[in-house]
Amino acid sequence: MRSILIPLEDSEALPSVLEAAYMVAQRFSSYIEILHVRPMLTGIMATGMEGGFAATPHMEEAFEQEESERSRRAWDTFEAFRGTKHLPRSEALAPTDHPTVGWLEEVSPGTGVIGSRGRMFDLTIVGRPIRGRPAPSLSTLEAALFESGHPVLIAPPTKPTNLGKNIVIAWNGSNETARTVTFALPLLKQAEQVHVLVIEEGMVPGPKSRDLVEYLQRHGIEASATETKSGDRAVGAAILAEAETLGADLLIKGAYTHSRLRQLIFGGATSYILANAEIPVFMAH
Repeated sequence: MRSILIPLEDSEALPSVLEAAYMVAQRFSSYIEILHVRPMLTGIMATGMEGGFAATPHMEEAFEQEESERSRRAWDTFEAFRGTKHLPRSEALAPTDHPTVGWLEEVSPGTGVIGSRGRMFDLTIVGRPIRGRPAPSLSTLEAALFESGHPVLIAPPTKPTNLGKNIVIAWNGSNETARTVTFALPLLKQAEQVHVLVIEEGMVPGPKSRDLVEYLQRHGIEASATETKSGDRAVGAAILAEAETLGADLLIKGAYTHSRLRQLIFGGATSYILANAEIPVFMAH
C-alpha cells in the first residue's frame, strides 16, 4: 500500500482520517495525496428544473469568496498535518523508506473525480458518514468505493489509537468479501491477530470460514475462526458487537453483497456498519 488518497472534507472526522492515513503510511512508507476538490458553481446549482437557472453576479462573487476561504482552510489543514507528523512534501515517483505527502487541487462539478483519481492509488481513506451532518458525505465514500476499483478505509469519528494489530474479517462467502480480503493481504500479513468472523444469517453460498483460514495460511497468516448466530440482532449489529468482543482495531468487510437499493429500503449489514462503526473499516466492492 505505497499510495494513499485522502479526499479532504472539512468535518469532525477529519482528524481521524488523517491519523488513520498516517498509521498506514508508517507501515508501508506510503505516499499520501491530499485531494481538495473545489466544486463548480454550475454543479452546485443544478436542479431538477428543466434548463436550470443562471447565477447572478452577486451569487458568483459570494460563491468564489466562500470557496477561496474553504480552500485556505483546506491548505492550512494540510500544512498542519504535514508539520505535526514531520512529513516531507514530495511528488517523487520513486519509492522511499519513509512516508511522504503531497497536495492536489481539482475543480469538479461532483464527486466523480474522487473515484477517477482513486484508480491510481492503492487505498482511499474517507471519514464515516455521521447521521445529520453534511460531511463526511456518503457520496464521497460511494464514489471511492464504486468508481475507483480499489479498496476504501473508512475512519471512525474518533481517532484510532491502533490500526491493524487485531483484525476481524467479516466473512460471508461472497465474491465482494473475497476481493476485499485479497486487497487487505498486506495489512493481514502484519497483524498480530486475525479472526475470521461468520454470522450465520449473513452467509451466502460460497466458501466457508475454514476455507478462508486455509487460504490465509497459504499466505503465512495464522487466523482463528468464530461462527455465531445474530440472535435478535441485525447482522451488521452482530458483526460490530462480535468485533468489539474480539478486541478488533480493524474490520475487513466486503461492501454491499446485496444491492444498495435493497439495503436502502430493507437495511443491510453494510449500511448498518457504515452508520455505526467505531473502529476503522476496510471495504471493497
